[in-house]
Amino acid sequence: MTFSTLESMKKCVYSCLMTLTIEHLTEYHYPEQAFDSFNELHLQPADDYRQTLISFHLEVNPDTPMRSHLDYYGNTAHHFHLAHTHKLLSVHTLATVSTYMIPLPQPTHASVLPEMRHRFFEYLAPTVRVPLNQDWLEPLQVRPLLPDEEIVSHLDYLTKHLRQIFTYEPNSTHVDTPLAEFVGLRMGVCQDYAHAMLAICRQEGIPARYVSGYVHSNPTGDETMIGAEGSHAWIEVFLPGSGWVGYDPTNGCLINEAHVKVAVGRDYDDVPPLRGLRRGGGQDSLKVSVKVRRAGEAVLK
Repeated sequence: MTFSTLESMKKCVYSCLMTLTIEHLTEYHYPEQAFDSFNELHLQPADDYRQTLISFHLEVNPDTPMRSHLDYYGNTAHHFHLAHTHKLLSVHTLATVSTYMIPLPQPTHASVLPEMRHRFFEYLAPTVRVPLNQDWLEPLQVRPLLPDEEIVSHLDYLTKHLRQIFTYEPNSTHVDTPLAEFVGLRMGVCQDYAHAMLAICRQEGIPARYVSGYVHSNPTGDETMIGAEGSHAWIEVFLPGSGWVGYDPTNGCLINEAHVKVAVGRDYDDVPPLRGLRRGGGQDSLKVSVKVRRAGEAVLK
């Protein structure tokens, strides 16, 4: 073992636990009275092998009864109905989550991909936001995965490549910007990066799913993570021997303790933070505020 490797391991021990608080406020302002509003939320952080949900508080104004269920993909979804009139709808959440360091993915040979096609068909199939009716490798200048290549190294290359060829620019795209338009613009936000990497992975036969969540902007004091000003997005790929492994093409890295997962799906449409239908209200104005703070430091025992 080299000295540099030993020092890296020591650093990982100290940073293996990160406790984060996430505050998320969404406000819809209506010029006219709105009513009969049905809404579904994907805002509660997951509780799984790499993060522990310590607390979660959800408040809606106007106050209304709230229900929750596990959706098809295993995410916690909340939903509510506002029957009476209102000119403001606000959804405020406050969560505390501890995240953990996870092992690096095991080397995996591309020869295993054909045997996963049936098991992970829904994460290989095209969607409206991730169409597969064209070759995405050429416009994205991606080196193809070879039949005898190792997948993890290819994913590392792909994650860094997308970070380099695109420019992160808030408000340069909107929630319904097609993937082809983003590819042509060469700029967008984390949702666009995630859809681009999903398209490449699925085209190459690598099962991949969309992840919504949050990221801390400066987890160690010497690095800056992009996308912390709002909800963040990345992808997970399934690798035999490692399970679902997260890659963040917006930041060009594997996910780490700075990432907090909320929900997974085939693409953004499966897990938007908030969506709903209403009567009246006119043209709404939307205001979203997200704050991710470090709540504690890891303790070496």
